[in-house]
Amino acid sequence: MLNQDWDIKAIGKACAQCQTLFADHQATMSRLVFGKDGYERSDFCEPCWAGQNAAVEAVSSWKGVFRLPPPPPPEPLKKETAESLLRGLMEKGDAVKKNSMFILAVMLERRRILVERAVQVREDGVRVRVYEHRKTGESFIIVDPALSLDQLEPVQKEVMAMLSGGTEGAAGSPAVTEVPPPPVEPPPSTS
Repeated sequence: MLNQDWDIKAIGKACAQCQTLFADHQATMSRLVFGKDGYERSDFCEPCWAGQNAAVEAVSSWKGVFRLPPPPPPEPLKKETAESLLRGLMEKGDAVKKNSMFILAVMLERRRILVERAVQVREDGVRVRVYEHRKTGESFIIVDPALSLDQLEPVQKEVMAMLSGGTEGAAGSPAVTEVPPPPVEPPPSTS
């Protein structure tokens, strides 16, 4: 018993005896006994606890309060929204938004909605990635703009603005369209 792992489960959702679901902030009684499979936890409502057999040898017993787990946080990015935005940009065929389309495709790939099936290099040296939609089998052909790390942040901001409904800037002009090339720094002087 010295090297015994303590695998004690969390509070149950219902009374171990009457099977009534616990209400939020309801007082509960819990008992820990050592059984053939290790430690076993049982949770009871107060009326059922009062009728429990005192002869059961518990390692521990305690009174607690059942709290409903908080609802899961809202998904920061709805899958359908990113997918519908990518579909909309592809339908328009707007070459200016190729960076955004690429970022959306990568986001959907990470969410396991799209699967990369092939990478092709055109005669002009441009890489084209072929993605397949896992559920529908549709093919998405996305130009890889070969973004560098310092170019990613403005494109990510543009995509997030589009996903939040802000496709236009304040004066009706496009938010961010093309990412300018990084500035060329002069070589260090050796004086």
